[in-house]
Amino acid sequence: MPAHVIIVEKRGDFRWPDPGGRVATVEDYLGDPQRFTQRNPQIINLCRNYDYLSVGYYCSLLAEARQDKVVPSVATLVELERRSIYRFLLAELDVLLRKVTRRDPPKVQAMDLYVVFGRPDDSRFDDLADRAFDLFRCPLLKLELVAEPKWHVKAIEPLSLKALPEALDALFQDSLERFTRRRWPKIRARTGPRYDLAILHDPQDKLPPSDARTLQKFVSVGEQMGIDVELIERRDFSRLAEFDALFIRETTAIPHHTYRFAVKAQSEGMPVMDDPASIIRCTNKVFLAELLRTNGVPTPRTLILSKPDAQGPASQLGYPLVLKIPDGSFSRGVKKVDNADEFVDVSRIMLKDSELILAQEFMPTEFDWRIGVLEGQAIFACQYMMARKHWQIINHGPGGTVQDGAARTFAVEDVPKEVVRVAEQAARLIGDGLYGVDLKQTKSGVFVIEVNDNPNIDCGVEDKVLRDDLYRLILGSFQRRLEARRA
Repeated sequence: MPAHVIIVEKRGDFRWPDPGGRVATVEDYLGDPQRFTQRNPQIINLCRNYDYLSVGYYCSLLAEARQDKVVPSVATLVELERRSIYRFLLAELDVLLRKVTRRDPPKVQAMDLYVVFGRPDDSRFDDLADRAFDLFRCPLLKLELVAEPKWHVKAIEPLSLKALPEALDALFQDSLERFTRRRWPKIRARTGPRYDLAILHDPQDKLPPSDARTLQKFVSVGEQMGIDVELIERRDFSRLAEFDALFIRETTAIPHHTYRFAVKAQSEGMPVMDDPASIIRCTNKVFLAELLRTNGVPTPRTLILSKPDAQGPASQLGYPLVLKIPDGSFSRGVKKVDNADEFVDVSRIMLKDSELILAQEFMPTEFDWRIGVLEGQAIFACQYMMARKHWQIINHGPGGTVQDGAARTFAVEDVPKEVVRVAEQAARLIGDGLYGVDLKQTKSGVFVIEVNDNPNIDCGVEDKVLRDDLYRLILGSFQRRLEARRA
């Protein structure tokens, strides 16, 4: 395969010559990973649709899981899907836009600017296009420029090949060749650091990662360490820049205000747990499955499915098996099916909301290990027992009732070494934040079930062994990051 691989949904979408044989369909890329195993392939994702959980989204998601370089990245796709996420980056682009409009005022009150691999269709806006591509590394962008009350970028939209005007065909061909001939530059930093720790929480959450008592423990331990900890809520988004760091203690999701907070914090140069990349990687089980498989981390046998066909999973995994939606949390969106009829019924419902779902080998155990990992090192260990008369640690009953199993906490040094080793291996693939790695220990070995980006930290459970030292470890990580930025 060539160094650059251009991914399209249908071969006919690419209306230009392809002498190097670089164009492949997304079906080929998703379904035949062995074909694209050359060292560090560079993927240009030109699918028709980049919406959340679309085929285009999964193309970038699985490229990152395979550790392929890809444009656009999943973070870029999530940012561009909602103006509420990227709007605080527009001020920088507005400055560049107004430099042009003051010098050469347009004769219109609104216009669209097309940016093709960082090059504009109007050369007056070279600097604006270059910075827009630097901030949002997407091959094809359309910037909506308006003059009222003064010239500004109203919106940014990723484009498909079909939406690119034919008048720009020459610009596309030339820009593509230029882009593929040079090394992919790193995105320039967006911001610089500030101060103080905010903990984002939701007082109404029935299953929060930390309860009210635990949050107050973070406040009191932070005070002892000289860290001013303040609890904030969703409505405090506009205040985020007042702080130096952000600790998210809500259940994260995409698209969701927790992700917007993480992006905003990162753009402000603030240490944040968990960071946007970790949220993306942990909240999608399809990404996790591919990431763990690619890096040789042991997991239950897993299949990625795109249609409710029971024959393949049945022959490879057998029944019962487990079906999962990509972005479920706290045992929601996870179903055990015992036969082909149940498989078809459940998978058909799940595939209405997502292009892909997971089928996974069923591994019954009395408990799941949860290993808390911070900066790549295990800091706490728990055994979560299955809920009474249920196969999961949490049983969601009728009317919103929730029943969970008991928990036992261990010193990390008392946990089987293989459990700790595999947990740390999995967490390091995600990043250097705080993660909870769920594992099953069987006679056949240790297997990772999933990696959580906002693991439970609750008084009397996860802190039972370390007590206040657990909070000092977590807050100390923020402290070190802030001191490093100050230095």
